[in-house]
Amino acid sequence: MENNEERHIYPISDRMLSRRDKEELLHQHGLMVWFTGLSGSGKSTVAIALERELHGRGILCRILDGDNIRCGINNNLGFSAADRVENIRRIAEVSKLFVDTGIVTIAAFISPSNDIREMAAEIIGKDDFFEVYVSTPLEECERRDVKGLYAKARRGEIKNFTGISAPFEEPLHPALTLDTSTLSVEESVARLLELILPKIQKK
Repeated sequence: MENNEERHIYPISDRMLSRRDKEELLHQHGLMVWFTGLSGSGKSTVAIALERELHGRGILCRILDGDNIRCGINNNLGFSAADRVENIRRIAEVSKLFVDTGIVTIAAFISPSNDIREMAAEIIGKDDFFEVYVSTPLEECERRDVKGLYAKARRGEIKNFTGISAPFEEPLHPALTLDTSTLSVEESVARLLELILPKIQKK
């Protein structure tokens, strides 16, 4: 049986290669592009297009979204207030590992409150955190209703659905705001590149 001393975790960070070493290898700087907005606003669509554009430029990226997080590392979480916070906390911790490896990390989550996004920024590091508010109006998101979620929420079949029966707080100071009801995917990506390329590309 293990005693307390044997269960101690001894950090090895002082012997590991540094973030700078990883960025020198990749010839890029790691950062986080954090998309926030209502369901159906276009977060994932723009995130995927951004990833493809960066990949085409030889920049290593990783997308994190509800599908690959909720089905894996967070598959034990529900949608209570506490679970929503824990969901974002874990995403931020994983994202920090990617960013510290020099990878451009792209997150697409509703993350509905300023407090929850502030927590993510604190974990990842504010200098590396670029909050992108996909501000597409509720009416347009509901019109798209790709997954039929708004219709179910209107019928009361989904409780605490952001934008219908749960609030969404607009970001106070986003690095960029994109309304996909007026901007094309290409225009949105162009604005994102203008924002982040100078930060990614090593001199």
